[in-house]
Amino acid sequence: MSPLMQARLQRFKQHKLGWISFILFSLIFIASLGAELIANDKPLFVRYQQHDYFPMLHSYPETTFGGVFETEADYKDPAVQKLINAQGWMVWPMVRYAAQTPNLELSIPVPSKPTTENWLGTDDQGRDVFARILYGLRVSLLFGFALTFGSAVFGILIGAIQGYYGGWVDLIGQRVLEVWGGLPMLFIVMILVSMFTPSVSWLFLIMLLFGWTSLVGLVRAEFLRARNLDYVRAAQALGVPDYLIMWRHILPNAMSSSLSQLPFMLTANITALTALDFLGYGLPPDAASLGELLLQGKNNLNAPWLALSGFFTLALVLSLLICIGEATRDAFDPRQH
Repeated sequence: MSPLMQARLQRFKQHKLGWISFILFSLIFIASLGAELIANDKPLFVRYQQHDYFPMLHSYPETTFGGVFETEADYKDPAVQKLINAQGWMVWPMVRYAAQTPNLELSIPVPSKPTTENWLGTDDQGRDVFARILYGLRVSLLFGFALTFGSAVFGILIGAIQGYYGGWVDLIGQRVLEVWGGLPMLFIVMILVSMFTPSVSWLFLIMLLFGWTSLVGLVRAEFLRARNLDYVRAAQALGVPDYLIMWRHILPNAMSSSLSQLPFMLTANITALTALDFLGYGLPPDAASLGELLLQGKNNLNAPWLALSGFFTLALVLSLLICIGEATRDAFDPRQH
């Protein structure tokens, strides 16, 4: 790691709120990636007749454990549990429900209140709210990361071309950017999404189509400034190709301001996905997501734990990202060098 990056990392760590937020966000992200290890309707490990089984990774028929059916074992069935416990044992996750698993043993109408079994209650289909938040967070964060990365790549590429070449290239690019940036993204995305069968890939491509403009202006300004510096003119005089000058000489200096904006872009992308899910134009129906949970809260005002769970989860994640963004911006501030 270069001395400059080490100094930036040290400044980031000195920003106590940002550093603590980064640690908390990392823990939440890791927990969401391992959602199956925390909330699952299958045991993590089964020891039966001196053999080891991993139901999370492989599907085992009930006959494997002395049952009579060739279909996959239902590990929550008391009969299957009795068979396994007679000659072995099981290790369950903390929450014995996956995102789509309803609690069939409820004796009260759904959505049901929080209990020791369903920590945050159940939704209107009897599914565990905590499990759906955990699985929904993974989708939202991975989708947000992928969309942020794709938007950054396109934004940096287009901004670099505009800023380096200037002239008519920059003029035409700016006019296109003004028109494109002035379009009501949310409404157009809703229209385009409604024209296709709901899928994550289509939603990603449509949102990427309108999300690449965030970094163009910032990168363009950096390249406009850097293209007249002495080391760039020297490289041009030596016959270095334009793409090498842009990649090796200008881009590393322009990346500092771009990287400081990525947490804010991630925040905007997660918010946009949540809004689309809430309006019914986001992920496929019944997919676990924060927007779908907020929609259930709106439709079930007599079950405030639905709306409150979704709201506080979203507020916590976005607040952490904003604090990380502030710390990153301070760390990459050239005035601090």
